Amino acid sequence: MRELEVFLAQNSSKAALVDPQGNARPIPDEIFRILEQVTNALAAGEGITIVPQGMTMTTQQAADFLGISRPTLVRLLEAGDIAYDKPGRHRRVRLEDLVAYQANFRAERRAALRELQRASLGAKVQVGNPADVKRRAELDTE
Repeated sequence: MRELEVFLAQNSSKAALVDPQGNARPIPDEIFRILEQVTNALAAGEGITIVPQGMTMTTQQAADFLGISRPTLVRLLEAGDIAYDKPGRHRRVRLEDLVAYQANFRAERRAALRELQRASLGAKVQVGNPADVKRRAELDTE
């Protein structure tokens, strides 16, 4: 705790943390930005989790974090898609590896959706009742 107080004293800025009684305590810009992100997320109804750096999880916790089943997570681990440690009989997954996998997965998904969108722009798509679509196609060939 003393280290934090020294850090705060050495890195003061114009930002301040104000308690309900109006007492202000200067805080560094970095901490202000973090608190700003937290308050914005909470205002948007999002959850916030603060975890220690280097936190590890069980395979079930990691699967829950990613929103997938544990067997699916184990397949990803064994395929080398997500790094893990096995200090004994059980696998342990670092949170930072899960976050990196999640970010990469989302980026790949967005790229695939953009590619599908580009491909669909050039495709001729007919919408409607299947019988009507078939009839229009027959009329187009006559």
